[in-house]
Amino acid sequence: MSARSLTASELADVLRNAIVSGDLVPNQRLVEADLAAEYGASRGNIRVALSELSVEGLVERVQNRGARVRAVSVEEAVEITEVRAALEALCARKAAERITDSEIGELQQLAERMKDAVDRGDRESYSECNQMLHARIIAISAQRTAAATIQRLRGQAVRFQFRLARQPGRPAVSLPQHLAIINAVCAHDPDAAAEAMRAHLESVADVIRSTNA
Repeated sequence: MSARSLTASELADVLRNAIVSGDLVPNQRLVEADLAAEYGASRGNIRVALSELSVEGLVERVQNRGARVRAVSVEEAVEITEVRAALEALCARKAAERITDSEIGELQQLAERMKDAVDRGDRESYSECNQMLHARIIAISAQRTAAATIQRLRGQAVRFQFRLARQPGRPAVSLPQHLAIINAVCAHDPDAAAEAMRAHLESVADVIRSTNA
């Protein structure tokens, strides 16, 4: 796909990924003309993409100064993660009630991939599996309202989580938490699944709280 074929939605995806990965940093100005030239896109599509990211909380518009990457404080990132803990605990509970045999097999395979990634010290693969696990549990839960809310919340604090997942030693700490979630969901144990998810994300909040970023 050439840059000139990008739609406003595709541009939003490109910019979102750049923010999440740190290519675009907090408080960095997002000048429509510069972005249009870089991506070979119309300023109208750039404007729509920035508006979409503004709704998600990744971009903010400053009066008379245009748009910039929104900076999320440690305190706000902790709050966001605590709200996610409540919502994803609900999803884990519902997933444990609804999960099918084929979905159990899928989560068990994912557990093996996560263990293998930790054994190999492959933080990138572990991070990908981490994201897949949370996404699959939310999908299995069929809680559409919670899913939409979680997606918006994750976008706002994802810079912190992106860094945490790549910290040396962090996967080994979070692996038992993820395995506890998988085991409880696969065992059709709603209470244990909700508690395991809540405990995991509260652990994430604690780590974010301890950072100086």
